[in-house]
Amino acid sequence: VQLVESGGGLVQPGGSLKLSCAASGFSFAGAPMSWARQAPGKGLEWVSGILRVNTSYADSVKGRFTISRDDAKSTLYLQMNSLKPEDTGVYYCAIGSRANGPRGQGTQVTVSS
Repeated sequence: VQLVESGGGLVQPGGSLKLSCAASGFSFAGAPMSWARQAPGKGLEWVSGILRVNTSYADSVKGRFTISRDDAKSTLYLQMNSLKPEDTGVYYCAIGSRANGPRGQGTQVTVSS
């Protein structure tokens, strides 16, 4: 199993980023997947999950983040809009709709002016 996140970076408050997660080594199509994040000095926080076409979001990101997938490319996405400083952290994609399975190495997202 390999999950490789990309797309992180430094963005100003109110800005947008789109994260990608390239998956390999397992049957991605239809598999439940999720995004989680870890802020500095804090524990892992579930952000969003997707099972087939059904999506779910943490209250803290609802209306601002959108999870999606391209099964043909074995890739998971997270579109993040209206970013806030409290969204800063390392973002991980994971197998399982609640980030309860294997996850990648993460990509850093920093929201700061």
